[in-house]
Amino acid sequence: MRKFHITVNGTSYEVEVEEVESGKESVQTAQAAPVQPRPASAPAASAAAAEGTPVKAPMQGNLLRLNVKAGDTVKKGQVLCVLEAMKMENDIPAPVDGVVAAVLAQAGTTVKSDDVILTLK
Repeated sequence: MRKFHITVNGTSYEVEVEEVESGKESVQTAQAAPVQPRPASAPAASAAAAEGTPVKAPMQGNLLRLNVKAGDTVKKGQVLCVLEAMKMENDIPAPVDGVVAAVLAQAGTTVKSDDVILTLK
């Protein structure tokens, strides 16, 4: 039995696949269970992102720290937040100079790849 993680239409699944050989034919069976549903706030994040420059999570992970709040002025390259993924802390920098328009995620929560963390205007 081999386990795989796959994502279908934004929902992650853990899949167990068993390969059984009988003669020249091969039969595969699979079981799938949802791993983690997409947060209900995802559509709201997309709407807010349209109003400015979105800062997205480059990978799935835990949002350890938010270094800014709405209304803060930031410079390109400034560390906006820290994302923990695969036991490593990753700084998420500002892609442009601007003002933080909205913070859409909270420290201590899990974000998926491409989730909007905050927007800049």
